[in-house]
Amino acid sequence: MATATSSRVRSLLRDPSLFKEQAYIEGQWTNGDGRSQFSVLSPYSKEYLGSCPDLDINTTNTAIEAAQKAFDDFQHTSARQRMTILKNWFELMREHEDDLATILSLENGRPIAAAHAEIKYAASFLEWFQGEAVRSYGDSIAASAPGTQVVTIKQPVGVVGIITPWNFPSAMITRKVGAALAAGCSMVVKPAAETPFSALALAELGERAGVPAGVLNVTTTQKNIADVGKLICEHPSVKKLSFTGSTGVGKILMQQSSQSLKKLSMELGGNAPFIVFNDANCEQAIQGLMAAKFRGSGQTCVSPNRVYVQKGIHDIFIQRLQQAMDTQLVKGDPLLTGTTIGPLINVKAVEKVERLVSDARSQGATVVTGGTRSSGDPENYYPPTIVRGMTHSMQASKEELFGPVVAIYPFESQQELLQMANDAEVGLGAYVYTDTLNQAWRTAELLQTGMVGVNTGVISDPVAPFGGVKHSGFGREGGRIGIDEFQILKASRHLSTLQPAAVLLILAITRQSLLVGSSRKLGNGVRLYTPSPTVLLLMGTVLGGVCLEPKYSSYNLHVTENRLGRGGGCA
Repeated sequence: MATATSSRVRSLLRDPSLFKEQAYIEGQWTNGDGRSQFSVLSPYSKEYLGSCPDLDINTTNTAIEAAQKAFDDFQHTSARQRMTILKNWFELMREHEDDLATILSLENGRPIAAAHAEIKYAASFLEWFQGEAVRSYGDSIAASAPGTQVVTIKQPVGVVGIITPWNFPSAMITRKVGAALAAGCSMVVKPAAETPFSALALAELGERAGVPAGVLNVTTTQKNIADVGKLICEHPSVKKLSFTGSTGVGKILMQQSSQSLKKLSMELGGNAPFIVFNDANCEQAIQGLMAAKFRGSGQTCVSPNRVYVQKGIHDIFIQRLQQAMDTQLVKGDPLLTGTTIGPLINVKAVEKVERLVSDARSQGATVVTGGTRSSGDPENYYPPTIVRGMTHSMQASKEELFGPVVAIYPFESQQELLQMANDAEVGLGAYVYTDTLNQAWRTAELLQTGMVGVNTGVISDPVAPFGGVKHSGFGREGGRIGIDEFQILKASRHLSTLQPAAVLLILAITRQSLLVGSSRKLGNGVRLYTPSPTVLLLMGTVLGGVCLEPKYSSYNLHVTENRLGRGGGCA
């Protein structure tokens, strides 16, 4: 039942039905067994926003079973059907952008302008993967033995478990769900307990877009997070796990998934170096750092954790950076349009930042600005801070700050820089600012990270593969290969001789594929069929090269016998 506070949240929305306080399983909104709920608070005001069912492993098991049941049918849908669903979903996200941004801002604390940016970014994954759904091709390969041919096809892996973080509560959903749905998978999504409402709003729009019941399931939990995660990892029906979160939790999930040998994608912690050479455009580098560092108040996995500035511009860079921070960073209510920096997600996050800044100070680093919380600020707020004189003996060089702190390390040469920048267990993102092309290429190639932004503070893009190396995980999300993470590759070897069974297979392909080709009646039950490129590929594969060129083919679709012509077969 909606409380007075949750009703107030709904009053802020144009479509109040997007604010859901129930889990979504097999196309139904449910409270599970109804015995337990958990509250969600605003990280800015500590205001109660609403509650969600604290589901246990029994209800999660029900969601997995629903996903398996739905997959049995959904895997056979056409790529164009899945493309249409994703297209509808994308358009609904754009239509309801204001409400989705408001929900995100309330539960995450992100300023409303940045929340709008995330919704646009999240929707772009649905737009991207609607195209990838129909571009998932196999290969026809000439086999080593004469008269044979190898064909590869891509098939959905099955039920997917998806576990997402609170720092991008919408984009991390669509980046995973969009690819999984495009591939033909069903899924069980467990959003972070801090930010469940964004995921539930997306589920509501997914239903409106035509996602079949059971294909998308969203389970909510707080006290049972570990048990629910363990069940998803160990359940034999779940064939793939996609996780974004800390390296420590990722290692636990890997161990739990080992007995079932699941296919895994792990996007884990980062410790991004941000490198500014002497010849860099100083203003461009500062604006890039502002964008990369203070997005989400520094709470992103690709946030610059270590800022390396070459000694020739070190002092002036810090001076100009402080000026930019003073003029561009405005704290306040995240729902106000003038606010540009919000709170951290909770007190625990604030305490971690305080600990790392204190450790740096104790070892000789100097706080240039910030570094001290004001008694008048919200409890979860930490001021934008610059710390200079950093060294690799300090704990902040080894842990993710996950806060609005710019930790600056001086360096002299490219060789020294690369030694320091690669001195990390993780390797997700990195940034390089220089006006020397050779220096840019060499540095980008030698950095031990999965992604590099050269003269830009934004490295995330739906068309680019996102992921890391070392302890930052494995697998890639987004880009052309993003859908591959949710598919299996199957190879089939065939005789290339034309046989009756092959012709019947062509007929079956043709009869099942009229929606993706064109045809017209010629009379007497005969139809002239112009096959699509996909059908031609399949026909060409079966015929072993006979149909390598597009052609018109006329078939009688009222064939009643089990053979075409005479001879052949196993008689």
